Amino acid sequence: QVQGVESGGTSVQAGGSLRLSCSASGLRFENYMWVWFRQVSGKEREGVAAISSGFNTMYADSVKGRFTVSRDDFENTLYLDMNRLKPEDTAKYYCARSRGLYGSVTMAESEYNVWGPGTQVTVSS
Repeated sequence: QVQGVESGGTSVQAGGSLRLSCSASGLRFENYMWVWFRQVSGKEREGVAAISSGFNTMYADSVKGRFTVSRDDFENTLYLDMNRLKPEDTAKYYCARSRGLYGSVTMAESEYNVWGPGTQVTVSS
């Protein structure tokens, strides 16, 4: 396996919560920056949350205060805790690893080159 694999996506009602996981077994995890992106069919991919190797975080304005990104460097797993979900959060969510070793954090898509297959989150009103 040379990619992270996302899981946890499902259908949920507005106001609910979900936890997404990205398992990077077989892939170097520690010391890299990781990010969650999402994409609605026909639209551009959007950065949701990112976390640096030093556990600094960054969030899209649309999810601040509702989503939390975290990482477990022992389990090689990235998480996204999503609360107070809205219908506009409906998308396919992807995790990705940075191209290199960064001390800072960014959601610039060009800085990531190892992508998972994605997991679908559907929020109904």
